[in-house]
Amino acid sequence: MTATHSFQDEVVYQIYPRSFQDSNSDGIGDLKGIQQRLPYLKKLGVDVLWLNPIYRSPDKDNGYDISDYEAIQPAYGDMTDFEALLNAVHDNGMKLLMDLVVNHTSDQHRWFQESKKSKDNAFADYYIWRDPVDGHEPNNWGSYFSGSAWTYVPARGQYYLHLFAPGQPDLNWENPEVRQSVYSLMKFWLDKGANGFRMDVINLISKPADLPDAPQAAGAEYGNVESLVADGPKLNDYLQEMNREVLSQYTDILTVGEMPGSTPEDATHYTNLDGSELNMVFQFQHVNLSPNPDARLGKWNDQPRKAARTQTSLCPLAGCVRRQGLEQPLLE
Repeated sequence: MTATHSFQDEVVYQIYPRSFQDSNSDGIGDLKGIQQRLPYLKKLGVDVLWLNPIYRSPDKDNGYDISDYEAIQPAYGDMTDFEALLNAVHDNGMKLLMDLVVNHTSDQHRWFQESKKSKDNAFADYYIWRDPVDGHEPNNWGSYFSGSAWTYVPARGQYYLHLFAPGQPDLNWENPEVRQSVYSLMKFWLDKGANGFRMDVINLISKPADLPDAPQAAGAEYGNVESLVADGPKLNDYLQEMNREVLSQYTDILTVGEMPGSTPEDATHYTNLDGSELNMVFQFQHVNLSPNPDARLGKWNDQPRKAARTQTSLCPLAGCVRRQGLEQPLLE
């Protein structure tokens, strides 16, 4: 018999707080504004609200650079406003999904501020640091956001890894203290009554131990790191531990993993309805419908949608993942 999940037939509505509803006429959407719109959302038939990051952040990447996971971005309100929103969501028969961003933090986070000071403090190994090689970066990795994936810190005499912006240093998931810190912040929100997490780029948290050079196209300044960091060697172990330590302790929690670079076949390794890893994943094969399958920026090109190509991209996903989890193709 196929397992079922209470979220399986529910409608999820994504909210980017800054641009959704402004309650105090300061030009910025906020938590009180979202609460004001709950009757409208309920009328639409929404069952689950997914909030993009609402945590304290210098906001260099739309809130995906978090400086305090247990505080609300002041422009959006405060913790009292969040708790009022959460209670109102539940009173309206809806659920709330938080954005979990734990591949990286902001460089303004307390952990990184301490980590960068020296090689022998309590947070020294919270991030991925490497010595220079011949006076340069430790390898040829390029950032997803362009340029090098490494930035040098003179105080440590080392480079730190950032797969995205320099202001988003990658956490060192090899360090069990990092993992326990992540599990603690997850419990913080679940204990308040949040109903689960959409996990940002969660398939990038496990890096190859030796950090080898990435494939580098002719004429490219840096290597394309995706084939090395997507679905890393310990990803299953980390997700299973996360379930044992946190998710299995709560009832009816939804987990959605954003997994850039993962194939539908890869997704079957991480999804199942019992939640031992993830309930579902975001997949992106259907987004890049460029006639040229090697066009990395095809998803940004303005081009007509063709039903046959859309069907071809969606069918493998549905067939692979439905066998044991929930597929979740995403269009924005």
